[in-house]
Amino acid sequence: MAEKVEFELVSPEKLLLSQPVDMVVVPGGDGDFGVLPRHAPMISTVRPGVISVYETRQAVSQRLFVAGGFAEVTPERCTVLAVEAEPLEEIDRSATEQELRDAREDVADAKDEHEKAAAIKRVTVLEAKLDALRFAL
Repeated sequence: MAEKVEFELVSPEKLLLSQPVDMVVVPGGDGDFGVLPRHAPMISTVRPGVISVYETRQAVSQRLFVAGGFAEVTPERCTVLAVEAEPLEEIDRSATEQELRDAREDVADAKDEHEKAAAIKRVTVLEAKLDALRFAL
């Protein structure tokens, strides 16, 4: 049997995925990185984007959108603690587009810099989510 890496994706609400995989590709803060068995230990921020899960090395078996978070990699495991996460096929494009319009209004209507920064961050996440849908197979 081929060697596997244990992959876990955790959001504040629940454990979304926990399974052995051949490879996982994570949208790291400094660029995408792939994790295979016996990967060097590391910790990375996760930017808004898509995690690609390979149950076999030939093809992506799952794509999940993450809004950011942290990843910890050891030689045996990759754990992603996501701010929010959901499978691409469960994302409602029209609802996300409406959320983006609302978030852009929130930027314009912000009463202080803290509100504005939070609204800008939400706009960035929603734009990344729509980009993920555009480039999904």
